[in-house]
Amino acid sequence: MTELELLIGGIIAGLMISVPLGPVNIFCIHRTLAAGWRSGVISGLGAAAADMLYGAIAGFSITLVVQFLVREQFWIRSVGGILLVVIGISYFLKRPQRLNSQEGDGSTVYSELRATFLLTLTNPTTVLSFLAVLAALGMGHPRHWWLTVFLVGGIFCGSMTWWITLSTIVNHFRDRFNDRVLLLMNRAAGLAIGGFGVAALLLARIRL
Repeated sequence: MTELELLIGGIIAGLMISVPLGPVNIFCIHRTLAAGWRSGVISGLGAAAADMLYGAIAGFSITLVVQFLVREQFWIRSVGGILLVVIGISYFLKRPQRLNSQEGDGSTVYSELRATFLLTLTNPTTVLSFLAVLAALGMGHPRHWWLTVFLVGGIFCGSMTWWITLSTIVNHFRDRFNDRVLLLMNRAAGLAIGGFGVAALLLARIRL
């Protein structure tokens, strides 16, 4: 495959992994409503960075790492589930930031970046999803390392394309929300994120 084909394939793979609704999507939507477009995009950046890392593991066929993630997925899922439950509770109880503030403070924004990065990393099946997607796209075979760089770069670009698009759409409708609606969004986001955490813990137990 040429460099361009690998780049485009990586973009498609990044989109396929990022678009399905999950806790990071809820995170990004909430941050955009609460603090604006920049906050939502930076939150998505954490997930895109983790997707790129998992995509590199899959793209470079690092078998030892994949086997480790599969073997230790009980503990990884458990830690991720507990983290989601804690974040869900904090969001449910948190007082909403006033919507007339265009952007959140820097410390909050970068803490959300770290949170989305860790949340994505604590889902070890992401790397298995990348392996399946790359195989479906005909990109699962070994190649020179410098060609795989184009694939991994495409994964990051595809993931970021989704987060920028999602933040832009949500930000477009942001002015239609008032503080009361944002409070309800806090509660809904808390319940949803916490629910994903409980589901992760249950899956960890089932697959033990």
